[in-house]
This record gives sequence, C-alpha cells and structure tokens, in this order.
Amino acid sequence: MLNDEICKLRDKLNKSIEQGEDYSNTYKLSIELDELIAKYYKELNTDKKKLVWI
Repeated sequence: MLNDEICKLRDKLNKSIEQGEDYSNTYKLSIELDELIAKYYKELNTDKKKLVWI
C-alpha cells in the first residue's frame, strides 16, 4: 500500500534526477517522497503502540 507508493515515487524522483529535469519538479517530488516516508513511519509507530496494548 503505502510502501508501494513510496517505491513508485522514489523511482519517479530518480528518473527526474537522471534526466536532469527542472530542479523545481525534482524538489517537489522529493518533498512528496519525504511526506510519504514520514506517514509510513508514523503509521508503523502507531501499529507498534497498538501491539503493546494487546
């Protein structure tokens, strides 16, 4: 789910860098990837907290 989105966006970012696309586009993709990664770890942390209470 979220991991798949991260992989797709990472690939898109890598292609943007390799192809020398406009920096603003590369930066935008980088920010989106950072936000997805933060969301992933937040959900992972929440899931771990739930396990402690079970």
